[in-house]
Amino acid sequence: MGWSLFVLTVLSIAGFDPSGGAGVLADLKTFAALGCYGAAAITSITSQNTIAVYGAYHQPAEVLRAQLEPLISDLKFSALKTGMLPTSEIIELVAETIERHSLSNVVVDPVMRSTSGYHLIDPESTDVMIERFLPLADVITPNLPEAERLTGLEVNDLDGMKRAARKIREITQAKGTRGRGAVLIKGGHLKNEAADLLDDGSEVRIFRSSRIENRNNHGTGCTLSSAIAALLARGYKLTESVVRAKQYLEGAMRAAPDIGQGNGPLNHFYER
Repeated sequence: MGWSLFVLTVLSIAGFDPSGGAGVLADLKTFAALGCYGAAAITSITSQNTIAVYGAYHQPAEVLRAQLEPLISDLKFSALKTGMLPTSEIIELVAETIERHSLSNVVVDPVMRSTSGYHLIDPESTDVMIERFLPLADVITPNLPEAERLTGLEVNDLDGMKRAARKIREITQAKGTRGRGAVLIKGGHLKNEAADLLDDGSEVRIFRSSRIENRNNHGTGCTLSSAIAALLARGYKLTESVVRAKQYLEGAMRAAPDIGQGNGPLNHFYER
C-alpha cells in the first residue's frame, strides 16, 4: 500500500497482550498493514497466551494520562481505536481526552470478556461506558455477548442484532452524541451463519460471509475495529471501511500461521 501513507497516524488505547495476538500489539500490526503509523497507550497489562487470560493488571488513570498527553501534544491523529477500558476512572479519562482534543474517527471496541471467559472490565464500569463513553463514538463494534450486556436484550440472531443496534444508537443519541454513533454488531457467535450488521442511522446493512473453520481467531475483534479505524483515517467512507476491514480480516485469518496451543493469532501481514 506504500510507505507514503504512513503520514496518517492512528492511536490505540487498549490492553497489552504479551502473546501478541490481541490488544495494542494487534492494533499496531493492523495499522501498519493498512498503511498507517500506529501509536498506543496501555490501559492494562494482561497475563495471557493463546489458551487463556490468567490475569489483568490495570493501569491507574494517572499512568494512562502520562502516556496520552505527550502523544497527543506531539502527533496529529487521524483516528482513534479503543479496546480494553477496564475501570470507570480510565473510561472517564479517555472520554475527557476525546472531548478536550476533539479527536475524530473514534472506533470503540467495547471489550468486556476474553474468549476464555475472563472479565476484562469491572461490572460497575459498564454503566459508565454506556452513559459517558459510547456517545463519543463514531463507530461501536460489539460482538453478540457485548451487545447483550450493553442493551439487556437477547441477541442470538439477525433480528436480535437489529434490535440491539437500534437500542445502542438510541442510547448514544439520547446523550447528545458528538460522533456518528454507528453500530457494527459482529455476528461471529451466530450458530447458522457468519454475518455482521451495520446500523449507521440511515440504513441497516448486513454483511454475510463464509465461516472460516479454523482455530486461529485470537484478536479478531481487535483487528477488525483497528482496520476500520485505519481505513477511516485514510479517508474511506464508513461502509467502505467496514467492507475492506472485513476482507482484510478474512485474509489474515485464512493465512494464520497456527501458532500456539489454543486460539492462534492472525497473520496481519499476509499481503506482504
